[in-house]
Amino acid sequence: MKFSISKEAFLDALQQVQHVVSNRATLPILSNVLIEAVDGKLKLTTTDLDVGVSGSVEADIEKEGSTTLPVKRLVSIIRELPASEVEVSVDAKNHASIKCGPSFFKIIGLGEDEFPPLPKFEDATEFKIAQSVLHDAIKKTSYAISTDETRYVLNGIYVSFREGKMTFVATDGRRLAMVENELEYPASHETDIIVPSKAVNELQRMLGSEGDAMVRLSGNQISFEIGDSIIVSKLIEGNYPNYKQVIPGERKERITINREEFLNTVRRISLLTSESSNSVKLTFSKGSIDVQANSKDIGEAKEPIVADYDGDEFAIAFNPEFLMAPLKNLGEESVYLDLIDGMSPGVIRIDSSFLYVIMPMRVSS
Repeated sequence: MKFSISKEAFLDALQQVQHVVSNRATLPILSNVLIEAVDGKLKLTTTDLDVGVSGSVEADIEKEGSTTLPVKRLVSIIRELPASEVEVSVDAKNHASIKCGPSFFKIIGLGEDEFPPLPKFEDATEFKIAQSVLHDAIKKTSYAISTDETRYVLNGIYVSFREGKMTFVATDGRRLAMVENELEYPASHETDIIVPSKAVNELQRMLGSEGDAMVRLSGNQISFEIGDSIIVSKLIEGNYPNYKQVIPGERKERITINREEFLNTVRRISLLTSESSNSVKLTFSKGSIDVQANSKDIGEAKEPIVADYDGDEFAIAFNPEFLMAPLKNLGEESVYLDLIDGMSPGVIRIDSSFLYVIMPMRVSS
């Protein structure tokens, strides 16, 4: 195999697939990228057996062929090369010679025969989704995915295709983010799945703002086809909890708040929180919200913001990171904070179909 390619194009293509490799010592080939040079293109594939990513890039192919090379090492080399044109040749022993300007590297690879193939998606259920819609739904929910591996069904985004809608839900038990979008598909395609966070992260990296993504489901596998790139992943198996139960019923108060002002104030006040008192208190009085933090070991902070509140004075406390997470990932100028009282969950909403439920913390005096 022999090819030449610009340094920038090669590096971009490698960086798109480098994140899913495995470091399992038992299967060293899972640390490698499969490189296939054919028809004027390099096809690059990586997998850790749970998630796989494949992409392609144009190259000047002098001799077609394939090999696998350690991807982290290869990315490190290509990133540091001086000139713009890279020449790569691979011999029968899978030894790759890399030349670029005055630089020369030789790295040892493994034969492509051992590389596990990505699953095929024949007779799959297909959904066509605008990339912008998919990206927006992931951005607005993925931060609420649980990282607690003992609750593995929460380690991904729950996606429901029901009644002409596509619903994304993520929760870690202390907060919940949900987005709903209308989507056309036949009734026979109705299903519920859980996409693991690793696949979600890869998808977020790859999605653009234009064009469509083809989503295919087959058994316990899902694939996302975006242009020349494909992500495949096993789905999380298990029963997702009934998320509708945690969404509070009728609100007592709705406060409209400038999102950016609220975010910046909470960020400043949270500087005075600590591990032992990791909460910010919101005190509502006519026309304003006092945002406070009080820590015996550190000190205290307080800042008022203007709000259209006209009810009785009351206070509620939230984890500041959980409070800021949706504010960072929304683009709207204003958000609504729906509350019942100081002990019930709060709900952040916007004018489109999004909601974020956040559990309150004990209010410190």
